[in-house]
Amino acid sequence: MFNIRTLGAILPIAAVLFCAGHASALTITGAVEKKYLLTGSPVAAANTHAVLKISFETLTGGENLALCAGTLDDFATGRCATQLNDSGGPGFRFLTIVDANDLSGKHLYVIREVGSNSAEFSFTIE
Repeated sequence: MFNIRTLGAILPIAAVLFCAGHASALTITGAVEKKYLLTGSPVAAANTHAVLKISFETLTGGENLALCAGTLDDFATGRCATQLNDSGGPGFRFLTIVDANDLSGKHLYVIREVGSNSAEFSFTIE
């Protein structure tokens, strides 16, 4: 027999399980003169072992950008403490797969490696 209480208890659990397996991607596009801060606060993933898929592409020809992780001091000085990815120009989209715990406590940012013009980029994380 159909029991409305059982259905009411099962539906929220089913919704959580369905959503947990279908993560959405976040894409950020921006323009870099020298550097661009992607995270306003450090990555908070201590003791969390989750796979992050990150893709990165420079959208402006003649410019090379690097995707980095580090402290705010690293960002302020334009130093790439940990290079996660780089891109040699339009059409070169590269994938990085990383454990979220490895980024815990770090900021994500983009710095210019080559070129002198403003450079657009695309950053996607899932």
